[in-house]
Amino acid sequence: MMTGNSDKAPAATLVIFGVTGDLTRRLLVPALANLRRENRIGDDLRILGIGYEAMDDAALRARLDTFTDPSPSGWSKLRNRITYLKGDFDDPATYRALGQQLAYAGNAAFYLATPPEFFGPIVERLSVADLLKEDVGFRRVLIEKPFGHDLASARTLNDRLLKLIGESQIYRIDHYLGKETVRNILVARFANPMIEAVWNHRYIDHVQITAAETVGVGRRGKFYDATGALRDMVPNHLFQLLAMVGMEPPNSFAAAAVQTEKTKVIEATRKFLPEQVTTDVVRGRYGAGRVGDEPRSAYSDEPDVDPDSDTETFVAMKLLLDTWRWSGVPFYLRTGKALARRDTEIVLQFKPVPCALFRHSDMNGLPPALLQRLAAVRGRLSLCADQAAAAKWWLSMPMASVSAEGPMPKALSTRRTSPLMPGCRHQGRACPLRRARMTSNPLIVA
Repeated sequence: MMTGNSDKAPAATLVIFGVTGDLTRRLLVPALANLRRENRIGDDLRILGIGYEAMDDAALRARLDTFTDPSPSGWSKLRNRITYLKGDFDDPATYRALGQQLAYAGNAAFYLATPPEFFGPIVERLSVADLLKEDVGFRRVLIEKPFGHDLASARTLNDRLLKLIGESQIYRIDHYLGKETVRNILVARFANPMIEAVWNHRYIDHVQITAAETVGVGRRGKFYDATGALRDMVPNHLFQLLAMVGMEPPNSFAAAAVQTEKTKVIEATRKFLPEQVTTDVVRGRYGAGRVGDEPRSAYSDEPDVDPDSDTETFVAMKLLLDTWRWSGVPFYLRTGKALARRDTEIVLQFKPVPCALFRHSDMNGLPPALLQRLAAVRGRLSLCADQAAAAKWWLSMPMASVSAEGPMPKALSTRRTSPLMPGCRHQGRACPLRRARMTSNPLIVA
């Protein structure tokens, strides 16, 4: 099991632009409550939310209550330090009022939980209001995906930001990478010889990476209709998982070393030929029906969605990596909304044995597989066995207990090496986990 850095965050003010939105409710506030429960943040953290709606502090806290665990050690200790500022993101008066709120704050981080068209304007307004200067403490800007609509717009946004703020002050966030089970992918691979030894084209028939949701677009109709499942999930979340599955061992867990190996995977992904788009990619969108016991409206009937929209809510594709390790192994990526089951998982399907000894049984049609469910705390290794033996074993799988988080004041730099896991030092090509404390997690073998 990979655990987080035990150091408590320094005193700071966290400013959330878009505090009443979907991202804040579903992800940010529960995450903050968990950090408080684990004593990772203290009573010196102040949270200031900015939004369009007219409400007071009590109304905001009551709205956020329904999305958190009411544990005494978590949300209840955090909620009274949340305040609200009503303001338009394009209005200079909002930033003057924000400046007054931050007059005596040393450290501050600005989380942009807003539609992407506000990223540039908000940072520009913060810069004009002198709220990004680090005269007293650190100032950070945190930007969620999507970072641009395409490559050209991503580069334009990046250039725009770097004219206003230093690279070391920017966090580009992909919240999938913060999931413990996602971080454990690298540990499971590189700390366990029995897994890494078969993690290649000699033994793996294909790889499936799935991110399925039962919910529809909900209140995100306007954003989603301009984005779609492909842009919303594939170039960020799913490609990050693809890179972590396909990468070679880094020579350390420094950010630059990991980034280099992940970049090699993306660069090795074979480009589609025009004729392959119709054979190797599937797009679709959900119609009216039921998901479980709940009725579901058609996508075209969702609020803020153009009835004539051709935006997809489901996409699946087959990719190939032109690398020595993965030559000839297809990677199947799929994601969608309003599906029958909510799950995020990676499946490495092993090749069948070269000689079918058990021709009259069904085990030849179901080769073993290694499954990692990212919404669960365990992976599962399925093996063929005689049913009469009722075979079920528990194996002990060593997992390195290390941190994949850097201290908040040190943003990940794309221009220089920055330790991703302070305290884990190595030389040469030695295993980057060799000095980590080892714990024992069960791996189900069924």
